[in-house]
Amino acid sequence: MDKIKFLALGGLDEEGKNLNIVEINDDMYIVDAGLKYPKSDQLGVEEVIPDLSYIKKNKNRVRAIFITHGHDDVVGALPYLLKEVKAPVYTTPLVANIIEDDLRARKVKNVKIFRIKRDSKFKVGSRQMISFGVTHSIPDSFGLAIASDQGYIVFASEFIIDFNIQNKGFTTELANISDIGKKGVFLLAAESGYAKHEGFTSPHHRTSRRLERVFENTDNRIIVTLYEQNIFRFIETIEMAQKFGRKVFIYGDAQRRLITHIEKLNYYKMPENIEIDAKEFDNTDENVVIIVSDVGPNVFRKMAKIAMGEDLKIEVRDTDSVIVASPEIPGTEQEAGLMINELYKDGVQVTTMSYKEVLAMHASVEDIKMMISLLKPKYFVPVKGEYQHLVANASIAVEMGISAGNIVILDNGQVATFEEGRLKSTKEVIKLEDVLIDGKDHLDTSGLVLRDRQILATDGTIIVGVVINNKTKEVLGGPDIQSRGVIYLKDADNVMSEVGTILENTIAKFKEERRYTNVDARNEARDLIAKYIFKQTGKRPMILPVIIEINV
Repeated sequence: MDKIKFLALGGLDEEGKNLNIVEINDDMYIVDAGLKYPKSDQLGVEEVIPDLSYIKKNKNRVRAIFITHGHDDVVGALPYLLKEVKAPVYTTPLVANIIEDDLRARKVKNVKIFRIKRDSKFKVGSRQMISFGVTHSIPDSFGLAIASDQGYIVFASEFIIDFNIQNKGFTTELANISDIGKKGVFLLAAESGYAKHEGFTSPHHRTSRRLERVFENTDNRIIVTLYEQNIFRFIETIEMAQKFGRKVFIYGDAQRRLITHIEKLNYYKMPENIEIDAKEFDNTDENVVIIVSDVGPNVFRKMAKIAMGEDLKIEVRDTDSVIVASPEIPGTEQEAGLMINELYKDGVQVTTMSYKEVLAMHASVEDIKMMISLLKPKYFVPVKGEYQHLVANASIAVEMGISAGNIVILDNGQVATFEEGRLKSTKEVIKLEDVLIDGKDHLDTSGLVLRDRQILATDGTIIVGVVINNKTKEVLGGPDIQSRGVIYLKDADNVMSEVGTILENTIAKFKEERRYTNVDARNEARDLIAKYIFKQTGKRPMILPVIIEINV
């Protein structure tokens, strides 16, 4: 029988950064490769992606990468993964277009992308795969079933059950899911973020009623903030503008590009004559809806810039109504708060749509129950959520009749191994470190850079330098001491003088013991100075000793 391993390199006990791996014998299949946005204390970090070291070590075994939809939490780390692994990508046409745009911008070349239908059967090598459409906030989302001789291994992706969806790009194909269940499902991995929310998510994900109240109560301009990848909410906004006879200005090139992809695939068509071209937009127009969109925290930064009068295109007026239809998500709280504060300073009418008021399109209790009922898995693995949500999801599975021994709650890097059709072990653990991205480059895989920035921000830095004779190690100049954010030099001459003395004494000691090297002397001096400064000030600043050696 097939030996099966299941593990996640991200997405467990956290929001975002989803990356799952299924290993069947010697074949490795990767499902999703996402990022998450940094916490407010992760200074200078723009993105956080999974640790890809395990995949790099086993890159020759990777048979395929599947991307189940077009959100950053499942596709954002793909360019970094493809730089390390030359494996084919399988996904639906819209997501393929999004990926190609991103790879082109990042200059990642020679990637094979296979476009599959949302509901299809196809093979990777000799292994049978089945995709099935699911309802999510972006079209072309799908779940995946990977065949094994013990039954299918199924990823339900991110989904809701909404029987009122008519758009073919958003539908859930319940019949196809049921057919997979009838063929036999060995393991089901299902999202957990809303596993504590009772009932179905639908219809509480719809914003139409809240939008309509704002549209009814003003004849002045309306500004709506949106996550550019939430196409369902974008369409709701456009349809409300059309209902009230308003023009629409889309303020976001990436949003406009994404809508072009969607129109070409016939998932949605913008109403005729509703859109205002960027060249024709006039900031004095009243009967208009301005859609301000971007990804993650950038949408809040963009709107805050507008609110503070720093944008060249749009200027907020006190007659405006602003609808914040992009609720804050983990990693965006600080930017969202700043934006809301600036909007209130402008005196505009602000309507927010938090997740307590309007649900995101993720599976609640009854959605998960229906998926389990249709697929009837032998084993159940909660994924995508904080630990409390993983546990809540496991409780749903127990309620649906799955044995507690067949429900596997894992940590990132923890491997569930199945042999002879049974769970053998979860003892194997792969050590992982978050990879922090500063701009577009790898920043830090161990956290050292981040810790340095935190030290600089809280305790400051001391730089102490001397110039010495390369041969005799005699001090020719200095010591020169610079302190930033630690103590005021004029009030601490004695402390700074002692810092210089420590460096000089360390050099003399190493020379006398005939074990002098520049690196060793600096490291020893750094430790001694750090201990001295902590004793004197209670601070732990960054200490940077500099020894310049010159030939005389």
